[in-house]
Amino acid sequence: MSVAHLEKLGLTAANVNGAGQIVAAGTREQLAALEADKPEGVRKVVALKVAGAFHTHHMAPAVARLEEAATSLAPADPKVPYVSNKDGRTVSTGDEVVSRLVGQVANPVRWDLCMETFKELGVTALVEVCPGGTLTGLAKRALPGVATLALKTPDDLDAARTLLAEAGSPAADAAGA
Repeated sequence: MSVAHLEKLGLTAANVNGAGQIVAAGTREQLAALEADKPEGVRKVVALKVAGAFHTHHMAPAVARLEEAATSLAPADPKVPYVSNKDGRTVSTGDEVVSRLVGQVANPVRWDLCMETFKELGVTALVEVCPGGTLTGLAKRALPGVATLALKTPDDLDAARTLLAEAGSPAADAAGA
């Protein structure tokens, strides 16, 4: 699916996940138009249940309030490489991490670019902290040979520590594994 096709229908690409998977955001009518006018090669359009129009221009009013709230923070610099969903680039300062997180509320997630950076960095293991497991599923297809684990419950913490320790990760050292 192409971003241009979505824009033609008035939709926004909220997530560009890789392997042609894009999460489109818009009104019910716009999503119905996408279902009726699927781009070539798209097998299905699946409606997702979400709490808001995150990662789209609809959230722009929240960004200013988050920026204001963030001014009271004094974030430390990351101890391990931080890869930003904004553009897949590594970020080295805590202030930049916060800035990107705040801006991300109204901008698309670029998981595809994150995975490209993981490849370039020679990542050997990924632990997904969100309980769904969606990102590790995408990574399994895009990053063959990279060990993945979705941290779904506290019971998965030991497996995550083991995976990171076996991978020789600086994250394992930071986590005390």
